[in-house]
Amino acid sequence: MRRKVIIAARLVVQIIILYVLNVVGDLIVKVLHIPIPGNLVGLFLLFLLLMTRIISLQWLEEGAALLLKHLSLFFIPIAVGLMSYGNLLMHEGWLLFVSILASLWIGIYTTGRISQYFAREKESNQE
Repeated sequence: MRRKVIIAARLVVQIIILYVLNVVGDLIVKVLHIPIPGNLVGLFLLFLLLMTRIISLQWLEEGAALLLKHLSLFFIPIAVGLMSYGNLLMHEGWLLFVSILASLWIGIYTTGRISQYFAREKESNQE
């Protein structure tokens, strides 16, 4: 029983640290009037803290894994909101579908070309 309490407390602390970084990112954006999302700044802060080893990955790993495991639950309100636009999606949904497919293809194509470029560069540097 005590072990479960310790694990739960550790998860809560890890999630609180991630949340604080998010809030700090929002605060930085508001104070400095930066035209990017605050959660992106918070993510960059987390990256810097991990790269400089101020925060160890093990300190946040379990909490981040728990949030990622349940990430799909955060999209439920969006799906429910789409239900109120059913008529619009019936008539104009094909445009959304085509744009999603086009952006998916562009992303996959670009990623493939970039990875091929780096693979060729690596091969030519090894020779």
